[in-house]
Amino acid sequence: MIRRDDVPAGLASSRASALLQGGRRLAAAAVLALGFAGVAHAAIDAYTFKDDAERARYAELTRELRCPKCQNQDIADSNAPIAADLRKEIYRMLGEGQSNQQIIDFMVDRYGEFVRYKPELNAHTWLLWFGPAGLLLGGAVLIGVIVVRRRRSGRDDADVLSEEERQRLAHLLDKNRE
Repeated sequence: MIRRDDVPAGLASSRASALLQGGRRLAAAAVLALGFAGVAHAAIDAYTFKDDAERARYAELTRELRCPKCQNQDIADSNAPIAADLRKEIYRMLGEGQSNQQIIDFMVDRYGEFVRYKPELNAHTWLLWFGPAGLLLGGAVLIGVIVVRRRRSGRDDADVLSEEERQRLAHLLDKNRE
């Protein structure tokens, strides 16, 4: 058994220093790994554009369209192969000089209205646009009706006493006076 007194002072401090340095290295590696984790998942496309306006249109379109596979990401952020294909298709169509509306119409024709984050207001999507407001309004009306009914029933029940209840109440009040 080795006692503390048997270990030279220099050896103990070098062990502590080595442990401390190893801990620092491990912490630095963890910080770097976490820092690069977000970068590793980003969708990176190396497209060249004529000008900044075309680059801005590309960015706007890829943010406006939803990935058909991921369903909760736009195609700009998605790593799915279908999203990469859609980004490539948008780039091609921009190069052909098509307008934003033509590109969106093409995508909607091919993948359905679901591909848009903000679908147009039409006969098929009116419930999507006005449904939440209708549910909120209906809930407010329902709560209002419930509150009004409870107030009315509370007043009616409190004002009406049967003859037997009145006699009993009078008897109890007389007992308390004595």
